[in-house]
Amino acid sequence: MNKVILIAEDNEGILDILKTYVAKEGYLPVIARDGEEALKKFKEYAPLLILLDVMMPKKDGFEVCQEIRKSSNIPIIMVTAKGEDTDRIMGLDIGADDYIVKPFSPGEVMARIRAVLRRLDISEEQKKDILNFPGLKISISDYEVMVDSELVNLTKKEIEILWLLASNPGKVFSRDNLLKSIWGYEYFGDARTVDTHIKRLRAKLSSPEASYWDIKTIWGVGYKFEVRHV
Repeated sequence: MNKVILIAEDNEGILDILKTYVAKEGYLPVIARDGEEALKKFKEYAPLLILLDVMMPKKDGFEVCQEIRKSSNIPIIMVTAKGEDTDRIMGLDIGADDYIVKPFSPGEVMARIRAVLRRLDISEEQKKDILNFPGLKISISDYEVMVDSELVNLTKKEIEILWLLASNPGKVFSRDNLLKSIWGYEYFGDARTVDTHIKRLRAKLSSPEASYWDIKTIWGVGYKFEVRHV
């Protein structure tokens, strides 16, 4: 089993703490001290998860995350001194799985790592699950969505939101429900990040067959996947 966790951080003090705690949990820490090295180590080691600092030399964490998301859905937890909601939303919108603000306790970081990895621990039976609707096919094991037999370029979070909604047709999910289910923790920020993802999903899923299904807004509540005809 792959036990490598890539730690991309240029602060030596924080780096030593994270490296020590990651090793104590039984994982193999691999270190990168700037954005370019992080991308190189990502390709070289194919880690299980990345702890990614935002403010790094050469390439910042946002740039690194965007580059990785072009080819991989590897879990990414962003670590930064910036605590503004706009930075958190940006990190989540470009595909980060979680976001931790400095100063933090090492125990919190490890708890977040465990939470993210638990969400990846999908049973083999679940991995075979494929949802089919007219003109729409969703494969959670491959993280692929087909619309009218064409592959649609969706982010990891967009696919996970679509899978959750489509797995429960007719069930209404509030924005808080979606944040907790998809990001895996109680996010004390601007829930508009959910609206952003839904807006992008709708645009990317446009299809003549979409008259049979839709992501419907329930005003004042949240969203649901509605199947009109099957």
